[in-house]
Amino acid sequence: MQRVAILYDASQAILSTFDLDEVLNQVLAIVHDYFHLQSGSILLFDEENRNLCVRAHFGEDFPSGSLSIPFGKGITGTAAKTRRPVYSPDVMIDSRYISHIASTRSELAIPLVVRDEVVGVLDCQSNLPNFFDNETVDLLTLFATQASIGLQNAKLYSMLQRRAAQLEAINALAKRTTVELDLKELLDRLCAQLPHFFPVEHVSIFLCDEEGALILRAQSNSVNPRLRVGDVLPRGYAGSSARNGDDLQDRSSSAGIAGDYASAHEEVCLPLLSFGENIGLLVCATAEKKAILANDIQALESVADILATATQNARYVDRVRQLAYRDGLTGVFNRRYFESRLVDEVTRAARYGGGVSVLMIDLDHFKRINDEFGHMLGDDVLRAVSAIFARQLRKVDVVCRYGGEEFAVVLPATQGASAVTVADKLRRAVANADFSGVPYCVTVSVGVAEFPANGITRDDIVRAADSALYDAKAAGRNQVCLASTSAAAS
Repeated sequence: MQRVAILYDASQAILSTFDLDEVLNQVLAIVHDYFHLQSGSILLFDEENRNLCVRAHFGEDFPSGSLSIPFGKGITGTAAKTRRPVYSPDVMIDSRYISHIASTRSELAIPLVVRDEVVGVLDCQSNLPNFFDNETVDLLTLFATQASIGLQNAKLYSMLQRRAAQLEAINALAKRTTVELDLKELLDRLCAQLPHFFPVEHVSIFLCDEEGALILRAQSNSVNPRLRVGDVLPRGYAGSSARNGDDLQDRSSSAGIAGDYASAHEEVCLPLLSFGENIGLLVCATAEKKAILANDIQALESVADILATATQNARYVDRVRQLAYRDGLTGVFNRRYFESRLVDEVTRAARYGGGVSVLMIDLDHFKRINDEFGHMLGDDVLRAVSAIFARQLRKVDVVCRYGGEEFAVVLPATQGASAVTVADKLRRAVANADFSGVPYCVTVSVGVAEFPANGITRDDIVRAADSALYDAKAAGRNQVCLASTSAAAS
């Protein structure tokens, strides 16, 4: 009857919960209640460190803090290694015994085996020598088998819950990418959300630029990354070679793969593939060891596929948007973009200071070029002038074709005299250029206006710059004039 009772209670304990710690504690409670032991514990096997660590225990004399036993050492370590129960009737004369409870006199260690693998040990101790008879050993061994089933069920349930949460996250991500077409917001959102559903603490997304270099475009910061957004991934990392199509079947490693994180113990590097093209990398890292499982990597592969498709979609939309803002003849931005960008820069300058200036530029006597040499040569001159402007200006500056032979330039964080200096630089660059097919010098006139000295709205600033341009032409052309002054640079 005792055998039936203990097996029944064991089954009830196993079926009552799928929480691992609750299963372990209930197993120990049954051991305590039926066998009246001084102390007992369940140790789980840490494969990486090759030791057994106490996960649950009972007993007043049990030492505080963490306790681990090397695999193959002591009564418990020997049971784990041999996969057989090990009984020491008198630990005082047993050389294998590792003492951690002073009053222990006899110890029984029973391996917990799941699918032919030892995952832990049920350790029972008594303050009486020869406490465990053959029937008790058999009962505890049978009970340990039931406990192993409970342990496996709890692990499987935990894995299923983890998988369900990941599938839900993947589904939400897929839905989100169908409506989110802003690439930066998409990447930032993904980096922020992945750690909530996967056992990772840091996420980095690298995208290839036009030359194939991997640029860090977004990341979450939690495990001390050495790279910052905008940095180029150094060559020589496994992640860097991934875009060349190298085999990445083993995607996790204890070495730095791509992000070079100071405190990461595990990293997963996944290529972003779109129609067979490597467009970047998704890199996930964690400070925990053995935290990322094979199922996690499979789920992250799905995330990488969704991210790759979403990235390409966002890029296509951005290209279409850029085409809508580009002048078809010269390739520089058009008037629509100029007006939108100037509003943004004025708003930024009003909020943070620093000012912004506008140059209105007109080619002098351009009608003469069209009349004498034809519109095709006139078009070549417009393209050449826009290229000169692009070479002479900073990356943050914006060159636009305003209409006809007139150009507009936005100079962020530039005011007054500095804007005049830039304008005169452009004027001289055009005057000194050689335009094939045009036998005489091509020149420009420039009007300069600034925020807030010449206006606080887009229209006011453009009107002031246009008025200054008119003054430059009236002064003889090939001139630069600052709004509200008659000063000219020649």
